[in-house]
Amino acid sequence: MADALQIPGLVQGLAAALGAGLLVGLERERRKGESRERNAAGIRTFTVTALLGALAQTLSRELGEPMLVLLGGALVVALAVVSYLRSLQRDPGVTTELALFTTYVIGVLCAVAPLQGGGLAVVLAMVLASRSQLHRFSTRVLTEAELHDGLMLAALALVALPLIPPGPLPALGGLNPRQITLLVLLLLVMQAAGHVALRAFGERAGMVLTGVFGGVVSSTATIASMGTKARHGELPAQAALTAAVASTVATWTQAELILLTQSPQLAFHLLPPALMGTLVAAAGTGLLIRHNGVGQAGAPPVKGARVLQMKEALLVAGALTLIAALVRAASHWLGPEAVVASASLSAIVDAHASAAALGGLYSSGDIGIATAKVGVVAVITANSLSRAAVAASAGGGHFALPVAANLMVSAAASWLGWWLSRGF
Repeated sequence: MADALQIPGLVQGLAAALGAGLLVGLERERRKGESRERNAAGIRTFTVTALLGALAQTLSRELGEPMLVLLGGALVVALAVVSYLRSLQRDPGVTTELALFTTYVIGVLCAVAPLQGGGLAVVLAMVLASRSQLHRFSTRVLTEAELHDGLMLAALALVALPLIPPGPLPALGGLNPRQITLLVLLLLVMQAAGHVALRAFGERAGMVLTGVFGGVVSSTATIASMGTKARHGELPAQAALTAAVASTVATWTQAELILLTQSPQLAFHLLPPALMGTLVAAAGTGLLIRHNGVGQAGAPPVKGARVLQMKEALLVAGALTLIAALVRAASHWLGPEAVVASASLSAIVDAHASAAALGGLYSSGDIGIATAKVGVVAVITANSLSRAAVAASAGGGHFALPVAANLMVSAAASWLGWWLSRGF
């Protein structure tokens, strides 16, 4: 019998179940109370329940009687019902009863997968122990708009995305509907990250975070918005300038993230110019802040404000699709040598769409790695020139000069990174 039970495995499973029961039971014991009307289930009950699950699974497997696990589960359910009826008048909740049954299931799992069972016990104990924090978060911190947008983001990622066909469409420059949806999802996630950061840091984040996370979505739009607000006096000039310059830091970050959805290999080869361009842009932003100060931070985001800007994300995805089709058409009619020129011209509107198009062309084998690398750096440079013009148009010369300087120096650093990594 000892050989049949495989003693080392049996001991490991029972030890994991014992630890799981003690862990969950310890948390429940702290909420059990000490009066005559205290909850029925505490540390001993949960420990025994987990051990019961492990023993039932072990004996069921060794004796070929699967009903043992079901009988054990039925016993635990019956005890949970009795406990609930006993405490119904003073505590109508069923958390402890559900936790008791879950602990039994975890005990069953520990008999066959101790590591996974122990991990689930830790997660269960953490959820139970975080009662106050979870209640406060759901009722006081999380707004209705944030809940709605969070559910929409989850539905897009977990429901819609798997249903979208993954096949590539040649007319989209090697992209496919699922990749385009991934780009929309990526933009929405970055919007959500920016909102969370602003909610977490508030005014301390000031216009720097506003600029960085605005730049992740669209540096051009951020520069135009800040320039207009500075010119019309809606924001202090220095605060608007800080946000505009900070938005340039995110240019390469977004480009690399988007390229990861098209061609991870190309994104890897572009790390040197991306890192150099980003570091120089960040250094320029830091020098501006050190010399002139951050300026007055904007007000914290309105708690009822929407987290996700679906319209903007769809517009970016639409622009990407259109530009990808144009770049692929140029490659088909004018030859691969025209790809860089056509992509750079398209980058005046959107650098990241052009970069994604180049990534798609590289993935499909229409262009080589050298052409793809120089093409992406070229589209970032072309878009930098476009953003400098936008800064001058929206905010005037005094506003545009620091923005343009940061953009041009960052672009030069990117070209230096490309030159140094030609054999990379």
